[in-house]
Amino acid sequence: MVSIVGVLFLCGLAVIEAGRPNDEDVLSDIQRVRQLKTIALDFVGQVKNFDVEELSTLNSRAPSLDDMICLNDLAALMTGLSNGQYWALKMFDAWGSKPSGLLTGNMYDLGNFDECLNIKQEVSLGRTIQGKYCFLSVSPAQALGVQSSIIGRFNTATCLPASCSATQMNTFVGSLMKQLLNVTIPSSAMRISESSCQTSESEPWDGLTIFMIVILSVMGSLVALFTLWDYCLVENQEQLPTIVKVFSARAHSRALFRIVEVNSNPNVIDCLHGIRCMSLMWAVFCHQYVMAFVAANINLFQVIWWEETPFASFILHGFFTVDTFFVLGGLLVALISLRLMDRNEGKLNVPMMYLHRFIRIVPLLAMAIVMYLKLMPILANGPLFTNGYSGKVSCENGWYWTLLFVNNYTEDKCIGHSWYLSVDMQLFILSPILLIALYKWGKKAAAGIFVLIVLLSGCLFATIMVNKYSLVLKNFSADAQKDMYYATHTHATPWLTGFLFGYVLHSNRGKKFQLSKVAVWSGWILCLAMIFTSIFALFPYTKWTGPDVSTFAEASYYTLTRVGWSMAICWVIFACMNGYGGLANSFLSSPLWQPLSRLSYSVFIWHLFFQEVNARSMRTNSYFSNYTIMLNFWSTFGFAVLFAYVMHLVIEAPFGSLDYFLRPKEKTPVVIEQKSQIDDNGDSNLEELKVTTTTSSNIN
Repeated sequence: MVSIVGVLFLCGLAVIEAGRPNDEDVLSDIQRVRQLKTIALDFVGQVKNFDVEELSTLNSRAPSLDDMICLNDLAALMTGLSNGQYWALKMFDAWGSKPSGLLTGNMYDLGNFDECLNIKQEVSLGRTIQGKYCFLSVSPAQALGVQSSIIGRFNTATCLPASCSATQMNTFVGSLMKQLLNVTIPSSAMRISESSCQTSESEPWDGLTIFMIVILSVMGSLVALFTLWDYCLVENQEQLPTIVKVFSARAHSRALFRIVEVNSNPNVIDCLHGIRCMSLMWAVFCHQYVMAFVAANINLFQVIWWEETPFASFILHGFFTVDTFFVLGGLLVALISLRLMDRNEGKLNVPMMYLHRFIRIVPLLAMAIVMYLKLMPILANGPLFTNGYSGKVSCENGWYWTLLFVNNYTEDKCIGHSWYLSVDMQLFILSPILLIALYKWGKKAAAGIFVLIVLLSGCLFATIMVNKYSLVLKNFSADAQKDMYYATHTHATPWLTGFLFGYVLHSNRGKKFQLSKVAVWSGWILCLAMIFTSIFALFPYTKWTGPDVSTFAEASYYTLTRVGWSMAICWVIFACMNGYGGLANSFLSSPLWQPLSRLSYSVFIWHLFFQEVNARSMRTNSYFSNYTIMLNFWSTFGFAVLFAYVMHLVIEAPFGSLDYFLRPKEKTPVVIEQKSQIDDNGDSNLEELKVTTTTSSNIN
């Protein structure tokens, strides 16, 4: 998943860099910055007497054709301002100024994005001036010639003719500032970067964009065609042709929204639906905070006080939701595969097992890569949407690492949260070795897996101790995140714990455990104690002025909680399965979770798409607060679920239904116990299914 602590760390650095200033220092800096407060209005006053020919003397090189076009457009702008023409006034009216609230972390004045880009004025025959929106990055300390400043660099919107490049605009702005302040401004103090500029002209569609649109159009047409076939030509839904099953939105929707009665099948673990959905919502909620921190907040420095609140621990430790997914993943791989091996006398078709996983995960992931890159710029724009998707460079440089499921070991993490799929896939690829060992040697192999868990935990502990790593915000380092969080061997512990738990459940299938009230209460108390300890144990060390946690203590925390959290989740599943779940089981096993649980993989893939679109397309500054984040969460989660449903019908379900063609054909219809359906963590959701085969068709 996207690095929550990494983004928070960057925000924290900005806060710390601002420091805790003295009142006298703040007053002095504010008085200096007042000179920059109304940049655009002062420009309008100065620009009437500005001679654009002065720009040609500021560069040693001879002016090019582009320079001359820019100078002519600037001259037309000057004339328009002198004559009070509406379009010229709008170009400066779209400018920002010194952001209000610099002392609370407001680093942006977004101006008026749409006003600038909508400017199109014909100034001569065949010559039209269009607006170009750019950010002017300002360092007050350098601009005003002071040694230091409490106020850091801020960005304010500018709007000038689209024919002018960033270099030409910098020359223009620098010359105007020299007239305004009567001082020469260093180029590093006030500069416009071409990467921050946008115009109303959209880039022409490249081959990949056309390919995306063609694929979506073809798949959408096939879904529409076979859905009509299903509605109009099929009378008996029990005898749907295979090709209709593959593409019919009606058939897939019926399977998606089918509610199975709780406890109707002893082989189905009903509480997994609720655990999966709650974990998904926790992950999406944490990512909502990440996107809030990259938006233009008027109170970014509020993060430092927010991070010291108990509620922040739920966000800062949101990585435990990943461990929950790994537990579910290992559990279901072991449970379903061992049942299949029992029915097939120990045989495990490993190539087919890999192929099933591939066709369920890769098509949607591959389409997501293309759509994040190409669809996002088509659907959205805004002041902060300068380069489209934030992972664009990583996707362009190393998209194949994501499809090869090794991007957790690379710097190019195309679709940042897909690193999780890579770890899960790597563990899944290794699972046949463990499955065969468990089937042949039983408890001896289980003991070996337990030893492996201990060794991997020791490896994580040693990694932290030797490198003195820390994930506490004030001591955070990127290397720590790479070695402690993204590496497969450091996240194998919860997966193996779930895998081992799945073996225990399989070995005791059909057995009902009888526990005393003391044992049940003790289990729940220890479970809840571990959950809340994992979340709040480091809370005393979150304060910026508080004590630092020792490396030994932090190494012990991450090592033990990675195992302890996994065991707590296993207890919840065990208690719910054996009738000791009480209210927790009623909540987690509710049939209402089932549709979202089946759709969870698609929601997982697409939720960041909408979060980033919303964060980067806003036209005005936002306000950071827990309540605002909650409002944004429900809106983005709702859109993500709706879009995930559409993509499930168009991409995920049709490609996943290729399983119909891979099943062995038999004449005698029998009722099988399980079918697995890939969910958000690439694992299995158990459902009853009646098929024409003598063995079960498990997609792991």
